[in-house]
Amino acid sequence: MLYHFLYPLSNQFFAFNIFRYITFRAVVAFLLATVFSIIWGNLFIKFMQRKQFGQVIRDDGPESHLKKAGTPTMGGVFIIGSILGSLLFTGNFNSKPLLISIFVMLSYFALGFFDDYAKVAKQNTKGVSAKGKLLWQFATAGVAYWLMQKYAIIGTDLYVPFAKGPILELGIMFLAFSAFVIVGSSNAVNLTDGLDGLAIGPIITSAATFGIFAYFAGHKEIAQYLLVPYVEDVGELAVLCAAMVGAGVGFLWYNSYPAQIFMGDVGSLSLGGTLGTIAVLTKNEVLFVVVGGIFVIEALSVILQVSSYKLRKKRIFKMAPIHHHFELMGWPETKVIVRFWIISIFLAITAIATLKMR
Repeated sequence: MLYHFLYPLSNQFFAFNIFRYITFRAVVAFLLATVFSIIWGNLFIKFMQRKQFGQVIRDDGPESHLKKAGTPTMGGVFIIGSILGSLLFTGNFNSKPLLISIFVMLSYFALGFFDDYAKVAKQNTKGVSAKGKLLWQFATAGVAYWLMQKYAIIGTDLYVPFAKGPILELGIMFLAFSAFVIVGSSNAVNLTDGLDGLAIGPIITSAATFGIFAYFAGHKEIAQYLLVPYVEDVGELAVLCAAMVGAGVGFLWYNSYPAQIFMGDVGSLSLGGTLGTIAVLTKNEVLFVVVGGIFVIEALSVILQVSSYKLRKKRIFKMAPIHHHFELMGWPETKVIVRFWIISIFLAITAIATLKMR
């Protein structure tokens, strides 16, 4: 809201003109979200400890994880709170892409909150049923798509890296495609959230990368130069992405090994869904496979494991998602985490490099 209050005063006070710049507000959003997340995170952990709301560990996971039982969870509450708190100061809420992204974030936040609360209150690992989750997720994605089309924010054409223009007009099929990207991203991030700091690292690199893409896509001259689709007002998503990075850094302060708190579904579902929404709004749905490569690998490992067992009664991995496979191979948890972070950074830089290969 600071943008809406101070920028109009730029006619009287020239210094306030600085709030016009997305880059300035993105930096401020990052700083505020980081500080909010660290301060609020400390208070939230103490609150969860007093309430004895701890993580329930699945008995079919690695035995080494059983010692983590009772660690406070639902850290996504202060991650999302920090993002929204920073946006109150830096966000331009005239931007429909920003509002749609926040809508998806809040809807998936509510779903994750109900799921996590059911787990910690009843001390079981079931929570909301799988069918119930998918229904909620696809309904939210459908509404997001409807809003994108209602306000003519994006078209229904498909862009891929290395191509100078759209390669395919999907028409009504874009509804299913965009919903798959949003829901798939949400669940893939959720699957990745299995080790201390494992998920938040790729979330940070993905959000930073999409912040760059959003800024370029929302700047007409840069978009034309790079041959990427121009989307009006989508540049404001750079501020949201910066806030996500900042809140993620603050969360990592407490979630790094050994974790003092876990993200929970309230964080993984909402952050994953938001990344998927940003990918759709910036027309980088296909490139998201590279940007969020870690999430894709984790999700594919589960799909392959389940399919192989059903068809051949044999497992491909020692355990899925794949980060558990490496644990059971003898890799220390910290080694798995850091190596996955390295891969995520490599993929993010590779995705950015494709901008000059069109």
